[in-house]
Amino acid sequence: MSEENPVFQIQRVYLKDLSLEQPNSPQILLEQEQPNVDIQLGVEAAPVADGIFEVAVTATVQTKIKDKTVFLVEAKQAGIFEIRNIPEDQMGPIMGIACPQIVYPYLRGNIADVVTRAGFPPVHLAEINFQAMYEQQQAQVASAAPTPGVTQ
Repeated sequence: MSEENPVFQIQRVYLKDLSLEQPNSPQILLEQEQPNVDIQLGVEAAPVADGIFEVAVTATVQTKIKDKTVFLVEAKQAGIFEIRNIPEDQMGPIMGIACPQIVYPYLRGNIADVVTRAGFPPVHLAEINFQAMYEQQQAQVASAAPTPGVTQ
């Protein structure tokens, strides 16, 4: 019996969802005050077919002056990956670290581009340590799950 070789290939990277809102334009554009910027990131993964997975990285960028939104950008960049013959214990890190690292630069570029096209200085999302993000999520999951056989 021969072991099959592991497969990890990018099938496609694509912009799945993108929205831009400037609800308070044009009046807010006359404000001189520096806006506050809030950035939220998320990663999701789902099987598409046998050995085929979609991994998406979402970002929400909201800028406000006082309580008024200057602009809000929501984007979801996704990739389709072929992942086969990988040990089960390695699948989590591949989907939570390796795939998002491939998809994320495209997301950064698209957000900078749409913000510029909206008439604002580009927002460059910081580099993300997906390994640290993944490990933090795993720790939260572990601390939320009751440990079998342990009484408190």
